[in-house]
Amino acid sequence: MSQQEGLYLYCIIRSSSPVTFGHFGIGGRGDEVTTVGYDGICAVVSRAPLMKYDASRENMIAHEMVIETVMKEYSVLPLRFATVVENESDVIGLLKEKYDRFVDGLDFVKGKVELGIKAIAKKDIVFDDILQNYEEVRRLKKKIEGMSHDQAYYEHIEIGKKVEEALELEKEKYRKAILDALGPVALEIKENNCFGDRMIVNAAFFVDAKREPEFDSRVNELADQYGDKVIFKYVGGLPPYSFVNLSL
Repeated sequence: MSQQEGLYLYCIIRSSSPVTFGHFGIGGRGDEVTTVGYDGICAVVSRAPLMKYDASRENMIAHEMVIETVMKEYSVLPLRFATVVENESDVIGLLKEKYDRFVDGLDFVKGKVELGIKAIAKKDIVFDDILQNYEEVRRLKKKIEGMSHDQAYYEHIEIGKKVEEALELEKEKYRKAILDALGPVALEIKENNCFGDRMIVNAAFFVDAKREPEFDSRVNELADQYGDKVIFKYVGGLPPYSFVNLSL
């Protein structure tokens, strides 16, 4: 029995006429990415099997590639991964039902981009700073000089606690400096979870596209100021994934 076909939805755009973007729909079959429209707004879609889609790397990349390609020409409202309907009538029904929400959303994202920043402490340098700047850590380190690990067992535990506390203080100092520098350029900021003990900032910034050069300049200034202690990873020009994620 052949698998039932449906339409996979990627995002919503403004267009009064049909648009095609190429043959690179999800699933690796070369399905054409095109639009289904209603009253000046369109869903960007491709034909695809009507099934549950696993959040595999391949599928996620295909989903995001379509949205990011469309964004080169249009403001986009990204739809949640794995949004699938049976046919064009269902798409039009959704556009009618959510029309005001989609129009408001398109107004919200027009002329804006998402910019992502990750800041990660350089481990050895930050720990050297802690040894230099935190008297209690220095005192404990000096106390155990010449002692075996067994002799200084509890002191090692205490040093570990003090270093962890100091690291959190140092990270918060850098976090505040980074957000204070970049925050005024952004309309909204979303801080995401940090992973590992060295990540300081993992944040998305919603920025007016006209101010992106200013944001870039501030990132460069931060890298010049803190680059000996912090690694900056900067991704620009993204669809507003962190600020719009419509579930239908």
